[in-house]
Formats: sequence, structure tokens, C-alpha cells
Amino acid sequence: MAPDRIERETTIAAPVERVWAVLTEAEHIGSWFADAGAEIDLRPGGELVMRWQEHGTTRARVEAVEPPRRFAYRWTAHHAPQGSEPTEGNSTLVEFTLSPEGDGTLLRVVETGFTSLATSEDAVKANYDDNAGGWAQMVERAREYAERVAV
Repeated sequence: MAPDRIERETTIAAPVERVWAVLTEAEHIGSWFADAGAEIDLRPGGELVMRWQEHGTTRARVEAVEPPRRFAYRWTAHHAPQGSEPTEGNSTLVEFTLSPEGDGTLLRVVETGFTSLATSEDAVKANYDDNAGGWAQMVERAREYAERVAV
């Protein structure tokens, strides 16, 4: 059975408020994460749309907005048809938590819900493996971007 949880963290040489903006503002999400742009309605229940040149469009539903400490969304898994609304069984939960650490920020990303996906075990494992590798890269990209961008 595939694992159900991915956890990644990094320390960023930037204040919490800047890291919060990088994670929650469309212009920034479209720079470090979704390379073809993003749109966000930053409120619980709001929609987040992320676009990639190579991977197409993914829709997400904002679950939590607790500035500047916690931001969470539910996004569709790879097996769901592109552009699908995230629902139980076709999506996982991504949670970002930010904590001050000296002059910087400890960023933690946790994604859960892989074993609840309504698909084959092979597809669950493939989704987990893709996202585990992806978050390793994306957390590093978020760190690099937050350390150099002015917000």
C-alpha cells in the first residue's frame, strides 16, 4: 500500500509575511510553482487555478486561510480528468505552515489523502511518487524565490 503523507520543510531567509505572499498571491504562485500562471480567490471555499506548460491546468479549493501562518487547499490528483473540481476521492490536501525562525521562516508542506483516492493502488502509488519528488523540488524553488523577490 502506498504511503498517505508527504512532508517537506525548509528554512527561508525571508520574513514570514513575504513567504505568506509567495504562497498565496497569484502572481507569485505563477512564478515559483505553476509556470503558466495562477488565479486565486483567497478565502475558504475559494478557487485556486494553477497552470503548467507541460502538465496543463489543475483546480484546487481553498480550505484554510490563517494569515500569515497556515494556508491549505485541496487539489485534484493526477488520475482525475484535467480541470476537474476537487472532491473526496479525486483530491489530496496540501497544507503550508509558516513559523518565524530568527530573521527567517520555517516553511513546512504536508500533503495527505493519497490512500483515500478512488482509483487503483498503482495510480495511488504513482500519484504519491510524483508528488513526493515534486514537493522536494518545489519547496526548494519556493525558498529560492522568496529569498530574492520583493513583495
